[in-house]
Amino acid sequence: MQTFKGTESNVTSGTSLQASQSSYKRLNNIIGWVLFAIALFTYTATVERTASFWDCGEFIACAYKLQVPHPPGAPFFLLLGRLFSLLSLGDVSQVAYWVNMMSVLASAFSILFLFWTITMLARKLLNKQFGALTQTEMWTVFGAGAVGALAYTFSDTFWFSAVEAEVYGMSSFFTAIVVWAAFRWELIEDEAAGNRWLIFIAYLIGLSIGVHLLNLVTLPAMALIYYFKKTQKVSLWGGVAAFGVGMVILGIINSGIIPGLPSAAFAVERFFVNTFGMPYTTGIYVFAALFLGVLIYGIIWSARKNRPMLNTALLGLAFVLIGYASYIQVLIRSDFNTPINENNPSDVINFVSYLKREQYGSRSLSYGPLFFSRPVDQKKGAPQYEKRDGKYVVFDHAPEYVYDGDKQMLFPRIYSNQPGHAQLYSQMLNIPLDQSGQPTRKVTMGDNLQFFFQYQLGHMYWRYLMWNFAGRAGDQEGSGYLLPWTSDQGLPDLIKNNKARDNFYMLPFLLGLFGVVIQYFRRSRDLLIVGLLFFFTGIALQIFLNSPPSEPRERDYIYVGSFYFFAIWIGLGVVALIDGVSAYLKNEKLRVGLVAGLCLLVPVMMAAKSWDNHDRSNRYHSVDFAKNLLNSCAPNAILFVGGDNDTFPLWYVQEVEGFRTDVRVCNLSLLGTEWYIQQMKRKTYESEALPISLEFAQFNKGKNDVIPFYEIPAVKNGINLKEYIGLIKQNNPAIQVPLTTGEMTNILPSTTFFLPVDKAAVQQLGIVSPKFQPMVKDTLVWNFGKQDIYKPDLIMLDIIATNNWQRPIYFSTTLGQSNYLNLKDHMQLEGYAYRLLPVQVPGASDGFVNTDLMYKTMMTKTFWREMNNPDSYYDDTYRGSPVVSARIAFLRLADQLMREGKNAQAKEVLHRSLQVIPDKSIPYDQISTNYIQILLTVGDLKTAQEMADVIATRADQSLTYIKQTGGGGNDANFDLYNLQTIVNAFRETKQEALAKKYEAIFQKHLNALG
Repeated sequence: MQTFKGTESNVTSGTSLQASQSSYKRLNNIIGWVLFAIALFTYTATVERTASFWDCGEFIACAYKLQVPHPPGAPFFLLLGRLFSLLSLGDVSQVAYWVNMMSVLASAFSILFLFWTITMLARKLLNKQFGALTQTEMWTVFGAGAVGALAYTFSDTFWFSAVEAEVYGMSSFFTAIVVWAAFRWELIEDEAAGNRWLIFIAYLIGLSIGVHLLNLVTLPAMALIYYFKKTQKVSLWGGVAAFGVGMVILGIINSGIIPGLPSAAFAVERFFVNTFGMPYTTGIYVFAALFLGVLIYGIIWSARKNRPMLNTALLGLAFVLIGYASYIQVLIRSDFNTPINENNPSDVINFVSYLKREQYGSRSLSYGPLFFSRPVDQKKGAPQYEKRDGKYVVFDHAPEYVYDGDKQMLFPRIYSNQPGHAQLYSQMLNIPLDQSGQPTRKVTMGDNLQFFFQYQLGHMYWRYLMWNFAGRAGDQEGSGYLLPWTSDQGLPDLIKNNKARDNFYMLPFLLGLFGVVIQYFRRSRDLLIVGLLFFFTGIALQIFLNSPPSEPRERDYIYVGSFYFFAIWIGLGVVALIDGVSAYLKNEKLRVGLVAGLCLLVPVMMAAKSWDNHDRSNRYHSVDFAKNLLNSCAPNAILFVGGDNDTFPLWYVQEVEGFRTDVRVCNLSLLGTEWYIQQMKRKTYESEALPISLEFAQFNKGKNDVIPFYEIPAVKNGINLKEYIGLIKQNNPAIQVPLTTGEMTNILPSTTFFLPVDKAAVQQLGIVSPKFQPMVKDTLVWNFGKQDIYKPDLIMLDIIATNNWQRPIYFSTTLGQSNYLNLKDHMQLEGYAYRLLPVQVPGASDGFVNTDLMYKTMMTKTFWREMNNPDSYYDDTYRGSPVVSARIAFLRLADQLMREGKNAQAKEVLHRSLQVIPDKSIPYDQISTNYIQILLTVGDLKTAQEMADVIATRADQSLTYIKQTGGGGNDANFDLYNLQTIVNAFRETKQEALAKKYEAIFQKHLNALG
């Protein structure tokens, strides 16, 4: 009977454990899906309804028509994006929304897997099996998972990426599911079943390559998970060896597979074509057959010989390659020569260049030159191949520059020689520079490391981490983070009321630190793994990227993976707090409920504070800005634009919405590449090929990249532009000088260009307004200046010379001054773009306004959806170029109308501006201040005074704050300028009483700031 009772007891106990385990799994699944639903609702409610700025317009356009975006591409992302775009059911205005929803869904799944990962790690902290957990221990685990997952849900960077069509939301999903699968594999006892999970992980990693390479940096930590599970006796050197194996696998995939396999294929291809005279692509097929044959044979042989580890490794490789095969889409679509076809990776030569991101150059990481270093010699580097006469022929070699050893350094951090960067290094590190840009004192490793720790790790990583888990000071470029004791008292209203100013009182950050501590004491191996994941997706990325001293935008999105792993620690911090108060709260249920409940308030607070600055549901102006820019152009125009935000929204509206496809958008950043110039030389949609006379040989890679200025006395007074382009096309020695290498190079022999104008033909075209007809000259003459011609400039000059005024040529107002070729006084402002005309208006150094054309454009052809909605959130990107371009256009038009005596129209124009871009949604800026004088001149004292009061009050607050905090510089100058502009406006319009009122504010601060 005793034995029977014991058996009954054991059976009862086993049944109880199974029931407990089943209850745990059921609740774990239910809570995980509830958190998924919360994240899905949050991101769906706040998702952008159209194409955001930066890369989103390009990705949506490329997903919609399966085109080729910037290297290294994201083919799997685009394939899924194409499927989501079909949910628009033919409504092209909804395509962007549905591609954005793909990020929403992927991000919500990231939260689901984050929850499940945290609960696995939290249970390990309790050191109990599923079925052995008590009810309170289960809720401790679930509370930890919920807090960590929700904290990440409402974190600044992840939320930003979750509501737009960028790759980082989906990249986070792959990181989340791979890490979850690795920890899930660790729990599996059956080795055969475990191997299937390893193959599943390999497949996910392969797929992730077609989204973003971030997922690869998890591999060293994955190797440690494998080592800790498979090794009975763990040792330091064993762990180091496992980590090393993980690094090798990372290197194999990142270098040996992604660009390595196509590179090897090209080597075989070159051998078969050049040696055996076989047709193009023969060697590629031979290589593919041999490689796949060997891999398949290895898989079969290892299975027959019962080598499970080798078999699993080869199957893992096979599944990585299956995932990586999404890149076949790049080759196929590029071969169709789609309108967006960056780098034209249609053959193996360009495909390898595309994968290696050669377009962006390289940065020295271990040893290299510093920012002031100049090459002292040049060597021939890797050969550059092209197809010619049935062979692969070397047409040039990539240059390898040799630098003075005294101007190089180990671990070079202060390396960038881009324009303006030397001055930034000088300011940051107090390194004086002489007139030639050379430092006047020795630059030391201390300077190098100071920049690394203060700027690269401090400003470009730590600041972003604290944005997410301590609080953000605002959305202005370079904004810092907030501490619990940071006070808003005395802050100017614009700073205090900035929607992105959110103080989390460091509560999420402190929870994360508690999680680190408890994991250190209870599961140090898990801390090592999570710590490595945190390091490799954050600090290690910053070391690899080697940030220059200035970036075109905030780069926090790069480190979203690092913030993901910190969120794991936030969740584990709940376990630490529950354990920490156990001495004070003996009642276990009360302790768990109270602590977990209080901790849940942390992500609730984050959601409440962050909702307004992440809600993009009423934001459309990225697309409207693009339409306004295109509508500033005449039919069949050529439009030169600059950076991403001038280009990608335009690509989107043309490719997806079919808007103004007659305008050829020509990006000057890409116009220095041979493949893009070739694309500009073919018809696209309604736009005919651009009038480029130069042939491929004159703009091929390495040819005429820079044409140096070298004055020749015989042509000092000027050179005919058409003849000059002809001489370059002929490779004529008349405009060439020898280099130190003995090669000949083209030069710019004069500072002045002239271009004959057929006045009768121009008049017949009707492109010049009658009031400007007297200013049409027989010859367009302008001073280009003593400067080198870069390839984009050369192509622009060729277009101008060859076009012969047949097609309208426009320059976006967002371009830098150097991009206008010193032709501004021959340009007519017609909205957001200048049109080049054979007209020279005296004194029009910033172009001249055609009021008839521009009035029609700005008043009837522009779009302003939700720009006047104070509930819509517009960050620094929108307040920058889009709003500044609009306000400048309205200002220039109103000013010219006033000068022409059309006061009623001038008033109407400014009122239109204030209606569509009101202060309540986009605060007045320096451009707005200049409205005041025009308003006063046209008799609108009421509006002028209202604007002056708002601007002066803000300037008063800002300057008072600057004085109190000891700041100054550009901010103070900005506010003083506004006040002085207001004073001058009222004084010049004889409003002396009001002028004195504002002058009192101006003088008060001018005297205080000294």
